[in-house]
Amino acid sequence: MNKALSTTAAAVALTAAATACGSGGGQGGQGGGDDTIVLGFSQVGAESGWRTANTESIKAAADEAGIELKFSDAQQQQENQIQAIRSFIQQDVDVIAFSPVVESGWDTVLAEARTAGIPVVLTDRAVETGQEDVYETFLGSDFVEEGRNAGRYVVEEFADSDEDVNIVELQGTTGSAPAIDRKEGFAEIIGEDDKFEIIASQDGDFTRAGGQEVMQAFLGSHDDIDVLYAHNDDMALGAIESIEAAGLKPGEDIKIVSVDGIKAAFQAMAEGKINQVVECNPLIGPQLMDLVEKVHAGEEVPERVEVEEGVFGQDQAEEELPNRQY
Repeated sequence: MNKALSTTAAAVALTAAATACGSGGGQGGQGGGDDTIVLGFSQVGAESGWRTANTESIKAAADEAGIELKFSDAQQQQENQIQAIRSFIQQDVDVIAFSPVVESGWDTVLAEARTAGIPVVLTDRAVETGQEDVYETFLGSDFVEEGRNAGRYVVEEFADSDEDVNIVELQGTTGSAPAIDRKEGFAEIIGEDDKFEIIASQDGDFTRAGGQEVMQAFLGSHDDIDVLYAHNDDMALGAIESIEAAGLKPGEDIKIVSVDGIKAAFQAMAEGKINQVVECNPLIGPQLMDLVEKVHAGEEVPERVEVEEGVFGQDQAEEELPNRQY
């Protein structure tokens, strides 16, 4: 959802673990038999408010651009996504786009799309591949930088403390780019001072239920938690339920920093329950359609197109809340 900072969609560059083609990729399939571009899009799933907003943005932008969208929900299963991509190839769509469930395991199906002459655009999450020229461009966020921004909050918040700072981490789906990269960026920043220690880290699968369950387990095993770092807002919101059920005050007894920027997180921040939110913009539909049109036309596109993002604290939450579109 994969490697880069959003109030509005902008452009250019993300660190992915693969090499993209970056030049126009042929004309793809025959589509609907007329001048209408046919886009096959495979979404990760509907695991969070962020993902729902991402899907709605893509559907609305396709409709506005006059692009025929064939949409598939992978339900967070890589095998479903591979099957959907193969179906798009069989249907001879003009362009394929997808947000990879995990980073690895795409070489075969990407090679099949290349053989079929159908250009591929990656969105939100990048892939690892030893092949060249199997996708045209990547559109998304710098997840490593998002992790760094979360780490910077923790370092600044406890800058004057001489005591050890115990951190628990709610990771995203195992093997996914945002989980890998947000962990890496956060660890890079807090690793500069020995007083910061991640005492527990576990996969909450980017879901509210997962965050609630894992945080409950953390609280049962540790009575000295100072900070919760959640890889997305939905897990943080689930964790808040467990923190409150344990008789603790989220945002006070346990400082919370999370990633995404959904409206519910800003509401929790306005109530003092989340301390900082690192934004990850899901509203990439218009940018995606622009790239789809360009690669279909054989135009050269950047290898990486980055979404611009912001960082928000409690003092900004109430003012920013009405601006949240997701």
